[in-house]
Amino acid sequence: MYRPCGVFDETFTQDLAIVRTKAHWGLVFFALAFLVCLPALASGALLANMNAIGITIISVLGLQIVVGYTGQISLGQAAFMSVGSYTAFMLSTYLKAPFLIALPLSGLTTGLAGLVFGLPSLRIKGFYLAMATLAAQFIIPWLIVNVRPDLTGGTSTMVVQPPRIFGYKFHTQQHMFYLIMAVVVLSIYLTKNLVRTRVGRAFVAVRDNDLAAEVMGVSILRYKLSAFFVSSFYAGLAGGLWAYWMRCVSVDHFTLMDSIWFLGMLVVGGMGSISGAVMGTIFIRVLDILVKAIGPWLGEFFPSLAGAATAALAPTVFGLIMMLFLVFEPRGLAHMWERVKSFYRLWPFSY
Repeated sequence: MYRPCGVFDETFTQDLAIVRTKAHWGLVFFALAFLVCLPALASGALLANMNAIGITIISVLGLQIVVGYTGQISLGQAAFMSVGSYTAFMLSTYLKAPFLIALPLSGLTTGLAGLVFGLPSLRIKGFYLAMATLAAQFIIPWLIVNVRPDLTGGTSTMVVQPPRIFGYKFHTQQHMFYLIMAVVVLSIYLTKNLVRTRVGRAFVAVRDNDLAAEVMGVSILRYKLSAFFVSSFYAGLAGGLWAYWMRCVSVDHFTLMDSIWFLGMLVVGGMGSISGAVMGTIFIRVLDILVKAIGPWLGEFFPSLAGAATAALAPTVFGLIMMLFLVFEPRGLAHMWERVKSFYRLWPFSY
């Protein structure tokens, strides 16, 4: 990665390293320094958008594990986020659990829920599995609303207290930015390492040909369920952070459209790529922000269509982007970035 012509690995340790060159280390240090300094320079609105993007990246990383690396379709990622969100709310409100305990337990609880909805993947795949996971988007909200509404609040919006770590309260956009970005960086690092392990290679084997993988000794039961557990665990972390960031929880925050958007982010970013999940999330979220800003402007030029144009613009642009990527760049932004890096590595001797 980022290695120009004539620079090559000499040991297995160098070949396996995530950060390989001094230039790469410099870019990593610059990116981390940028994240540290950004809250002092950015407005509250920008930080709010950055926080939303960070939470979405965590959820999409989990979806990448089950869809991009294991080849299983999931249409319930937003519903799994709601499990993590309500778990964090109940732990922090009723049991007074601190943030460092409530957030991991939110991920663990959601992971167990993901195992239940991942069971159909052992017998079905493709469109049928998509329909099975779609059930989570209807069953989980129904359970939240109708089972023990005295705890969940039912259809009401419940208030969540800001997180505290060793007595320090994270109650502003700036404070939450550091907290969310720390979880994002840690999630990216752990996911990058997970897909390089034997477990990650087993995920890819199941994706490419599950029958051949089973013949070679890969446990389909174990790794399919493991993929759903890890994916749901990430969704639970994202949902817990969402509850603490929004300072409230509601079933209306996690819709089927959100799950579809998450899949669209993978299509745009690139299936089977950690960087693709990050780039696709940023691209779609920034595009959504721009479309919402353009909507009122279009309403001024077309007063008779002001309301309809604003409401229809976002899904129209989103669908158009999906079609363009599927036709012209089905491997997403990650593949485009790989081509840029390949040009850099070979230059000036491209032959």
